Amino acid sequence: MNPAPLTSLLTSLLLGQTTPAGPPAPPPAPPAEEEAAPSALEALVSRLKVEGGVDVYYGYNFNRPADGASFIPGTGTTAKRDNEISLNLASLGVSLEPAPVGFRVLVGLGTSMEVVHAAEPEGTAIGPDVWRLLQQATLSYAHGPLLLEAGVYPSHIGLESFQTQLNWTYTRSWMGELSPYYQTGLKGTWTFSEAWSAQLHLLNGWQTIGENNRGKALGTQVAYAGERLSAAFNTFIGEEGSGDAAGLRLFADVVATYEVTDTFSLAATADVGTQRRPGLDAALWYGAGLNARVQVARPVAVAARAEFYNDRDGLISGTAQRLVEGTLTLEVKPAEHLVLKLEARHDRSTADVFGGAETNAEGTPVPRSTQTLVVAGATAWF
Repeated sequence: MNPAPLTSLLTSLLLGQTTPAGPPAPPPAPPAEEEAAPSALEALVSRLKVEGGVDVYYGYNFNRPADGASFIPGTGTTAKRDNEISLNLASLGVSLEPAPVGFRVLVGLGTSMEVVHAAEPEGTAIGPDVWRLLQQATLSYAHGPLLLEAGVYPSHIGLESFQTQLNWTYTRSWMGELSPYYQTGLKGTWTFSEAWSAQLHLLNGWQTIGENNRGKALGTQVAYAGERLSAAFNTFIGEEGSGDAAGLRLFADVVATYEVTDTFSLAATADVGTQRRPGLDAALWYGAGLNARVQVARPVAVAARAEFYNDRDGLISGTAQRLVEGTLTLEVKPAEHLVLKLEARHDRSTADVFGGAETNAEGTPVPRSTQTLVVAGATAWF
């Protein structure tokens, strides 16, 4: 027998026993743990949002009104006080995004809050002192394209917001001052598409939380929001006033904003309203305004506004008059949540309605037909 195959076999067995084994294979990795689902409390906290802001100003009225108040009584939700560094609005609130139930509560103080609630009807558990700190309080419910809100919420009427940082100018127009900033009731919003929506409101009345009559009001809105053009048609119908002075009020408002270029925008608004008056002809008022804004550089913008307002019978402003105003505003935004505005404004009326430096025998300012303001405002928010 040939010994070579046997020798080769023995050699292979010997080498296989003496060759060191490689490192042991690592144990299999444990299966990755699935990320724990957020608890109900964590999901709730993630929907909560805290918000607030501070809006301060210095206003100088060249009339030097003896009582230190600019604008006409019941108006002036910005820069109301003359020759003072003053607080226009400090607000703080919390909101919960509806999924499907949510809410928003916002409180504030300052000269704007005193002015905006001044016309609240007096009575048991109602009146300016009761609501003076309340800016908004709503409960909401969302289901598909439908959003329901109940409580005190911003008005659907007009171009301007009660919050200064959302407006092109610092002071507000006469159409803004003489129409509701807030309303109380139930609002339903139906979103038809990304561009079209509609609203229906059941309201206590015209910028009122408390009621002063047995009637209720209805409000509507049809709105379009495109890439460059946004527009809305708003209405209000309801019994306004109390006692023998109550009458049906009809009001319509059109608002449009157009982004002409990336740096130049225009906005226009028009109002018309009428109200029945027992024993008298129906009262009539109307107005129109044009706004322009140019983004000069990234932090700097310039805005201008021209407006005409005719309160033929004095029902809305308290005096039969025609008001015109022109406003020029320089805006600087040095940080994302800080805006500075320097503004010049001139108002003219066909009646003597603006406070002057002289006083009469009763100590009240002798009125004048014009006023000119210079206002510097700073608004920070989060």
